Amino acid sequence: MVKEKIIAAYEEMAEKYNELIDHKPHNAYYDRPNTLSMVPEIKNKSILDAACGPGKYAEILVSKGAKVIGVDISEKMIQLAKERNNLSSNFFVHDLSTPLHMFEKDSFDVVICALALHYIEDWTLTIKEFCRVLKPNGALVISVEHPFFEFNFFESTNYFEIENVKCTWNGFGKPIEVNSYRRPLSECILPLTNNGFYIDKLIEPKPTKEFEKLDPKHFKELNDFPAFMCIRAVKK
Repeated sequence: MVKEKIIAAYEEMAEKYNELIDHKPHNAYYDRPNTLSMVPEIKNKSILDAACGPGKYAEILVSKGAKVIGVDISEKMIQLAKERNNLSSNFFVHDLSTPLHMFEKDSFDVVICALALHYIEDWTLTIKEFCRVLKPNGALVISVEHPFFEFNFFESTNYFEIENVKCTWNGFGKPIEVNSYRRPLSECILPLTNNGFYIDKLIEPKPTKEFEKLDPKHFKELNDFPAFMCIRAVKK
């Protein structure tokens, strides 16, 4: 099953992922600065870090005065998030394709979900749950792999299909096969606008200058064509 393969891949790479996440170019100097630029004022705000990984986003958000709770499907990632954030008890193993039963309605000011929704085939329940746990006018900030980039990268033949795709990652230790779901742009937008949100801002990001020092090849490529997309949606 695809979900089990995704979990297994992240369990296998967790330690190396955590070791490299602070400065790995695509994460540190492409995804994070652009995604964080979409987050509203966070001091004293309650934030759900959905698919928190090893807790790097949480670490940054807490340092800026936010109160953060993190969930992730990987047990190893949750343990690393607790260690990174001083053994905080605010991190839980949870599958985002199932209800966020541990949280009441209107619990959070912000939900952030970075580079994770492409691991979920049908976003409907997940987005409905994000809407439910957000306070009125709360913000959902997501980053995903860009649908046009993926269509080209995976050499897909039907743009409008939601399809299981896989590739081998070589940047986190030994090669690891990672499964995900490629989808058209409409399937990134409609699950939001059909389930309680309006789109407030969309960024097709560019890398920061720090990226160029570490990976000039991909720096040039990402300045010509985006690999990720960042969206801020506001609860209606």
